Amino acid sequence: MSFNLILPFVRPIAHFFSDDDVSEIMVNPSGRVFIERLGVLTEVPDVTLSPKYLNVAVKNIARLLGDDISESRPILDARLPDGSRVAAICAPCSVGGTTLTIRKFRRRPFTVAELVHSGSLDSDAADWLVKAVLGKKNVLISGGTGAGKTTLLSALLGEIPEQERIVLIEDTAEICLEKANLVRFEAQRAVGGAPEVSIRDLVKASLRHRPDRIIVGEVRGGEAFDLLQALNTGHSGAVSTIHASSAARALTRLAHCILQSGVALPYAAACGQIGDAIDAVVQIERRHGRRLVTEVVAVEGFDYERNAFALRTVYRRGDDLGGSEVSEPGSFPPNCPPATAAASNRISKLERSA
Repeated sequence: MSFNLILPFVRPIAHFFSDDDVSEIMVNPSGRVFIERLGVLTEVPDVTLSPKYLNVAVKNIARLLGDDISESRPILDARLPDGSRVAAICAPCSVGGTTLTIRKFRRRPFTVAELVHSGSLDSDAADWLVKAVLGKKNVLISGGTGAGKTTLLSALLGEIPEQERIVLIEDTAEICLEKANLVRFEAQRAVGGAPEVSIRDLVKASLRHRPDRIIVGEVRGGEAFDLLQALNTGHSGAVSTIHASSAARALTRLAHCILQSGVALPYAAACGQIGDAIDAVVQIERRHGRRLVTEVVAVEGFDYERNAFALRTVYRRGDDLGGSEVSEPGSFPPNCPPATAAASNRISKLERSA
């Protein structure tokens, strides 16, 4: 296992690396240790790392992974062979000492049925989303940091039929997906004389590789323009994530990303492109220590007169953990086939066993 590479440098917290329930390990400059276990963030009692120990450990980890961290280069963003992320910031940018965060890579992604069983996803909303994916609708997943966007993305991608060719584009490869005809592209920063290769570069290049679906792990900037150009010219079936606090704001955020492309496009025109391309937005949040899909909306275009997106609520979760509301439960995205029998059976069986 790849964690064996760094265990000699982090002995006091080594046991968390073998705990499958722990998804993230955080060490603050004070030496206090926090973990995320089953979606809940807690402090680890009676375990601390001295500032000197932590600083030396991070430098050794960086060298082992072929990178470096120092006062002149204070940010480390590296990856272990299994895909786990190692992020660190040292002084002076990290006030008081070094900060270390390790996000463990899940070896097997959650399925849609498992998310339903755990209570993260309502069964009616799950069925609607599976049908949207099978119908090659373009779905945007929105949420904050650590809300579970990547987990939901991986689950929905798992529903894509095996015969389809997927081009998956990420800033750093962390989406867990196994498909027979999967091609993964990863952005590259300018290091050691090698040129930078951006997400936007990869979106443009992906069109030459005969994709049935173009999947961008997270939309952050100008690549939004090129992605929407592809979606509006026949490359449907995309599923991507974006940082936003609501489904409606996700579309506004996407418009701002388009404007970062440098293309002289009026804001309303950018919104119009989004209204034509995006079919649904899923909002996922953290509530009471749990990751929950709180809203699903269908995008029905952009109203130029009102200067607003035309949205139809498909699903909204209530304020309490158990309350939910499904609007028009029988209405699915237009031209979507029924969910496959296998997908429907997985959802219904787990729902009955809950």
